[in-house]
Amino acid sequence: MNNELYEKTVHCPVCDRDFTTQKVRTSAIRVENRDEDFCPYYKSQNPLFYSVFVCPHCGYAALEGDFSRIGEREKEKIKETISPKWRPRSYDGERTIEDALEVYKLALLCSQVIGASESTIGKICLRLAWLHRYLGDEKEKDFIKFAVKAFHKAYTTERLDEDQNDMVIILYLLGELNRRVGNYKDAIKWFDKALREPSIKKKRHIELKAREQWSFTREEYRKQKSESVDN
Repeated sequence: MNNELYEKTVHCPVCDRDFTTQKVRTSAIRVENRDEDFCPYYKSQNPLFYSVFVCPHCGYAALEGDFSRIGEREKEKIKETISPKWRPRSYDGERTIEDALEVYKLALLCSQVIGASESTIGKICLRLAWLHRYLGDEKEKDFIKFAVKAFHKAYTTERLDEDQNDMVIILYLLGELNRRVGNYKDAIKWFDKALREPSIKKKRHIELKAREQWSFTREEYRKQKSESVDN
């Protein structure tokens, strides 16, 4: 076993059974750089590969922080919808990027089945976009568009004001993700909203990023309009 990983025992709240999964040791996490949408690149093991817990017994999958936060009604939905079709298998062990794609897609399916928040669905879709980016796969753009749709719904329907950090980050991401798929006009609008959000002053690094990307996107938008006129 890779010595950068350690074994963690997890209790499944759906089927009430224990299983083991791997996590990356904190001491082994070394970030090399990040893209403007926060996509991280690591020098060694990628902890994102292990951030989804999957119960090998019943098929319930969720982001680590959400795994135990499931109500009785949602548990029944997993038992009725996911478990009957589940072919028992374990993701305990060192995960490949293909394994990571599988577990995130399982988490996305489970989140849709239980009616998870749009912000949670957006987060999963964004990480799926990152995984496809690592592979240089065009499917990255599909998942960016899914993330934009989910984050937009989160902004319009969820009580994000309960956590202003989430509000600022989602506004910023709606700008950056729209930019990445060429929706420059929408991107500029969302960067503007992020910069007008009072709580952004508490997130100085986000404010600086938003200003930089707002300026960069305006240039891209001008170039796009100029090229369309020339053609």
